[in-house]
Amino acid sequence: MLIPPHIRRTSRTAVTALGVAGLIAVGAMPAAADEPAGLLVEDIAPIEGVKPGSTFGQPVTVVNKGTEAADRAWVFYSVTRGLDYGEIPSNCRAHQVPSHDEMTAKSNVVCEFDQRVEPGVAYTPEKPLPVKALDRALDDDLRVSVWDTDPGLDEAATPPVAGTAPTVKLVERTSAGEATENAVDVPVSSVNTADYRVTGADLKGRVGDTVTLKAKFTNAGPAWTLNREGDPLVEVLITPPAGTSVVKPHGFCEAKGEAYVCGTSQRWVDEGGGETYTFQLKIDKQVQGAKGSVALGTAARPFDPDKANDKADITLDVTDGGTTGPTDGTGGTGGSGGTGGSAGSGGSGGSAGSAGSAGGSTGADGSVGGSSSTGGAGSSTTGGTGSATTGGNLAATGSSTTLPIAGAAAAAVVVGAAGVLVVRRRRAQVLG
Repeated sequence: MLIPPHIRRTSRTAVTALGVAGLIAVGAMPAAADEPAGLLVEDIAPIEGVKPGSTFGQPVTVVNKGTEAADRAWVFYSVTRGLDYGEIPSNCRAHQVPSHDEMTAKSNVVCEFDQRVEPGVAYTPEKPLPVKALDRALDDDLRVSVWDTDPGLDEAATPPVAGTAPTVKLVERTSAGEATENAVDVPVSSVNTADYRVTGADLKGRVGDTVTLKAKFTNAGPAWTLNREGDPLVEVLITPPAGTSVVKPHGFCEAKGEAYVCGTSQRWVDEGGGETYTFQLKIDKQVQGAKGSVALGTAARPFDPDKANDKADITLDVTDGGTTGPTDGTGGTGGSGGTGGSAGSGGSGGSAGSAGSAGGSTGADGSVGGSSSTGGAGSSTTGGTGSATTGGNLAATGSSTTLPIAGAAAAAVVVGAAGVLVVRRRRAQVLG
């Protein structure tokens, strides 16, 4: 699905208050309805400045605020894919959960403490579970939750593997923080970079041909990136060359003026991953020096210091015929027909027009092009031949950078359907 351009930040202490829709965004599950209110976890401050390759031990404090003792306790740790664990105690078992249901891959460890947890008493593992920052670490999440019954496994989890380090016990300690939930989410920020880059294309064809444009966005690493609530999302702007019209845009893209604004399939981008945006373009006429572009959006990316590869050209070599217009697409005999993201491509030399603007110009073959059909219907008219061609489901509608109609519908379905999927997950479902 296309990731929408705006999402809200989620408070670590207010996850359950957001309901299922909010939880889909952070990839976390609330405590089940029958989860006892007695066992809670004290808040943990965000962890910053971690260096890839280093290991840190985060203390965890469990408090029994109920009126009865718990015969046992389970502490559940979950980290996103930039983090892992060091030595795991033998009373703990580890398992992996691959990416699924719009949630990131996770590494989980469940530690069982076979001892009574008395009411009104705070406890902490006598030795913190070591957490490692991998080479791809940048912005990750650690989730810690506590249970008085075995939380079980996610349906997609790998078989659990017991740790081999010495058993760890809970020891009493003085409560030093606030404990109001049975789970806390902790942002973990590492000192690392991720190089976002784009790749253009060289197109070639005759007037009247439909050619395939493939523009690429890549995260060259070394870090993966995870968009948290409120963070700017990736936008890739694709401007087709003058003299062409978009027959079919990529499904993650929507028209905005002469360009298309494209999103990503997930809210994270793995190192070495990215997107390939495929467009079908019709060559309406020959325009000397016609050139389009693919470029990253202007949102701040402090993790990406190399800006030299943030934009690339899309060139077009028309091998024969057609009226040659100026490179800016204005003047000549053309009318107001649109190119590069409009619903209709009008006259032979017309400037980029809005959806549904009239072509009405002399075509490349000397014929008079007809007027363009309504842009809202997604059709376009080619001034070069005077014949109508399908403009694609997202041809220039003049809309903003919100979701395309299909994308918005898909997103709505995901929120509803994923909500059902999420609540079916076991209570131990953790970070996205």
